[in-house]
Amino acid sequence: MPDDTLSRYRQSIDNIDAALVFMLAERFKITQAVGRYKAETGMPPADPGREDRQIARLRQLAHDADLDPEFSEKFLRFVIDEVIRHHERLRDER
Repeated sequence: MPDDTLSRYRQSIDNIDAALVFMLAERFKITQAVGRYKAETGMPPADPGREDRQIARLRQLAHDADLDPEFSEKFLRFVIDEVIRHHERLRDER
């Protein structure tokens, strides 16, 4: 049985994980709307320039927050790739 200190740490981690899930859900709701807009207007699913700017911006934020920028880039790249996949699906449904 974990001690009280470990239990408190784990509860905080659980709370943060829940917040991350809800934040990602909100982000994907917005990116789905962006994907529908792009599909309706004939815009390409991906925007490499924006992706590069976002990665650079988030690497800097990670650095400022004392988080490994490599990790943050890998995480953001995973999210971006998923968003593009959704946008491609929306485009192909039209």
